[in-house]
Amino acid sequence: MVWYKIAAHEAELPWQDNNLCLVEAGGKTVTLARHNGQLFSCAHKCPHASGILADGYINAAGQVTCPLHRYRFDLKNGRNTSGEGYFLKTYPLETRSDGIYIGLEDKGFWSLL
Repeated sequence: MVWYKIAAHEAELPWQDNNLCLVEAGGKTVTLARHNGQLFSCAHKCPHASGILADGYINAAGQVTCPLHRYRFDLKNGRNTSGEGYFLKTYPLETRSDGIYIGLEDKGFWSLL
């Protein structure tokens, strides 16, 4: 796993009114979510029809909802909670003394191809 610093402070992130935003890390675009004082990170597109999740919303149960077809995913584990059977990729986040970091898989040699 490779850790990338995405911001020095949470306030630096480009939050939208829906508590979602897109950031770039390690050449990958990811969605950040803020819910009940916690930060989460997941893929930036819905696995069903590629809806941009940052354009959706977070419900009271902490599920991100895709703006296209209203498929819901648990922000903690990516589990599809609306019953369609899809899975949303999630990424670990760490808040350290010098900033906020996201962990992305290190693909090694194969990432160069």
